[in-house]
Amino acid sequence: MSDHNLTFRVPTKADAEQITQIHEMGLGTGHASFREVAMVWSEFENNYLTDRSVAGVICSPEDVLGWATIVQSSARPVYAGVGEISIYLDRAAQGRGIGKRLMRDIIDAAEAKGYWTLFGHIFPENTASIALHDKMGFDVIGRRRAIGKMTYGPMAGKWRDVLLMERRSTRIGVD
Repeated sequence: MSDHNLTFRVPTKADAEQITQIHEMGLGTGHASFREVAMVWSEFENNYLTDRSVAGVICSPEDVLGWATIVQSSARPVYAGVGEISIYLDRAAQGRGIGKRLMRDIIDAAEAKGYWTLFGHIFPENTASIALHDKMGFDVIGRRRAIGKMTYGPMAGKWRDVLLMERRSTRIGVD
């Protein structure tokens, strides 16, 4: 699928079922999140469609292929431009450049809203997400060792590391 057939836009309630399905796919890998259960629409709406966050879906003419969110890391004014990114792709969309387009679009939307630093917590086993973040200018700035214990799946009961990846804007923020 070519890049020009894709649309990036703010999610609506009509996207709820596909957003949840894509989230379930990611959680099913055991390497996307400590969360056990995918979000329902009201949780997505209350957490990601606020004045302090950015959310977007990438769509083909027929379907939502992925979604991404950025949430302000702190309510303190000095951190107003620092946000945590999450990105999820439909399995069928992976390996086709769609994740790169979604990441580029959510970064642009975040910078337009004043975010100068984005960070993500990624399991070291999630090599595809690490590679995507790396391609989009994120650097590994640390490893949080045994930061949380999995409650589900094949890794249930195991303490998990996460890599902390960060991207600074080249367009806004710190000189």
